[in-house]
Amino acid sequence: MEGVEDEALLGIGAFARRARLSPKALRLYDRQGLLPPDRVDPVSGYRYYRESRLAQARLIVRLRGLDMPLATVAEVLAVPGPEAAALVAAYWESVERRLAGQRELAVHLRIRLSGDEGRPDMYEIEEREVPEQPVLTEQRHARPEDLPTWIPQACDRLAAAAQGLGGVVGAPFVIYHGEVNEDSDGPVEVCVPIRPPAGASPAHPHRVEPAHREAFARITKAQVAYPQILSAFDAVHEWAKREGRTVEGAPREVYFADWAAAGEADPVCDIAVPLA
Repeated sequence: MEGVEDEALLGIGAFARRARLSPKALRLYDRQGLLPPDRVDPVSGYRYYRESRLAQARLIVRLRGLDMPLATVAEVLAVPGPEAAALVAAYWESVERRLAGQRELAVHLRIRLSGDEGRPDMYEIEEREVPEQPVLTEQRHARPEDLPTWIPQACDRLAAAAQGLGGVVGAPFVIYHGEVNEDSDGPVEVCVPIRPPAGASPAHPHRVEPAHREAFARITKAQVAYPQILSAFDAVHEWAKREGRTVEGAPREVYFADWAAAGEADPVCDIAVPLA
């Protein structure tokens, strides 16, 4: 019986060649628990693998071809086909989000390094009138790394508070009352427009945002990431300067789209500055 089993096994060299893996990679995958050998010679330590394991080895090769981390590869190997397919799809969606953000960061860096910071022809600048708006607000000092978490959470809290006041009646917006960068933390204010019933007095912090005219540039979900979003702010300010317009008020982001449902190339946000 042992002789039959030995005949069904491939040495590490032969197995590696047929799997298109190196013996070094096979030893690494053994240590990671991804592809342990079927037999290890107790004297020489030589590894043997069943031929039927080639399918698993080749799957690992293809997953690694996606630059998938070994921990994620292990998750894929541990579940049935449909679940594994879903894990691959989720991983690749995360890769595409990262690549979209990196693509926009490369554009931002190219503009900055070429001396054309905020070049206005990268964006279409428009103007609009914004009516007076009662808003619920939440304000704090924040660093760039805080914003992706705090802004949606604040919007959710404000939307919940607005339910007893007729609900949210306009696009949430974020006002930067001070610089937000590696050296400065704002403050930053999240605002949700409401239209409270006559006589209602919101318990949540609130105020009236004055009517104003503003210039704005529309950007995609990928372009919202810091620091590439700064190029859009710079472009709007440069447009106002070139057109002889006076910026009167703090810059802001207006989020008009469903963030969760939007793709990386979908417009989701207006970068705006109030004008005199």
